[in-house]
Amino acid sequence: MGPGDIFTVSKRDSLGRARAGTLRLAHGDVPTPAFMPVGTHAAVKGLTPDQLLDAGTSLLLCNAFHLSLRPGEDLIRRLGGLHAFMGWRGPILTDSGGYQVFSLGAMCELDDDGARFRSPVDGSRVAFTPERVVAIQEALGVDIMMPLDQPAGWPVEEDAARAALRRSLDWLRRSIRAKTTDQVLFGICHGSVFHDVRREGTAQVLESGVPGLAIGGLAVGEGRDLLLQGLDYALRGVPPQYPVYLMGVGTPSDIVEAIDRGVDMFDCVLPTRNGRTGWAWTSEGVLRIRNASFREDPRPLDPACDGPCCRVSRGYLRHLFAENEMLGPALISWHNIRHYQALVRGAREAILDGRWTSYRLQVLDRARRIVGAAGKR
Repeated sequence: MGPGDIFTVSKRDSLGRARAGTLRLAHGDVPTPAFMPVGTHAAVKGLTPDQLLDAGTSLLLCNAFHLSLRPGEDLIRRLGGLHAFMGWRGPILTDSGGYQVFSLGAMCELDDDGARFRSPVDGSRVAFTPERVVAIQEALGVDIMMPLDQPAGWPVEEDAARAALRRSLDWLRRSIRAKTTDQVLFGICHGSVFHDVRREGTAQVLESGVPGLAIGGLAVGEGRDLLLQGLDYALRGVPPQYPVYLMGVGTPSDIVEAIDRGVDMFDCVLPTRNGRTGWAWTSEGVLRIRNASFREDPRPLDPACDGPCCRVSRGYLRHLFAENEMLGPALISWHNIRHYQALVRGAREAILDGRWTSYRLQVLDRARRIVGAAGKR
């Protein structure tokens, strides 16, 4: 299976690398650029599948690491696979859990064979190998699988970044040999912000023959300028027919800058994580609904949005947070997912219509604004 079997580019921006395309997956087509809400434990916190569909979601991200620990991939398989288990009919991508293994720090032992750690669920000893991770994702029945990888973290020396990359590449080759289904397996490029390491990573992933490239190990504390620098290095030499997935990024401004460089797929916890604390992305800028200036504000959260969250007043939404009512975080999380989906849908339309540059600048300008920061608008 090659990139042309799953991905078609419809149009490229005439001045840069931004492109609109389509991913063809077992559970449906995904228009790109695409944003994946994060459903780590087979649920996007506070939202139902119908709400995600209403928001414009076409592809979800879940986490193989967490699902293997609880409830376990065998149970999910017996219940019809991950799609049936969570009631989501569209495509699903699963992260392998490499980042979660890495984040366990001293609790985890890493070597060339894989990772061994104590389960954060019940304390039992668990071994993750590239072969085991593929088997978990095959049991889940997802559309796109990710191989076990080793993010390098930040700060990091170049030699350590190269060592993590080469181990991840070896695990990718083992994952390819272990795969027994026609599910799509992407390769993950690492290398932090180092030019030569990133170039080596991209070249080796493409040489492996996988049909898609994921870029990992960014947005881990290096700052926005270095993030974009590392992304530029990783994208050099990528053939135009390859779908590119930037893992764990990010804010609306990060997303449009990455689209401008040729990235097609994104995931991030920010829309729902920040939504649960009262941060909303709007057409006017970022709004912090807990701010006292909204206590008697009769306006909708976002006058340009026709979603359910924007049919009530800012004053009501602030009241929900003041009273710790669960409806408040759920509504703003839903709104934020709608905003992110409108962002990538707008990007696609702008590319197709030949107005990408003006759209990008509009998003970047909006991202700099904070609504209500001085007590009024």
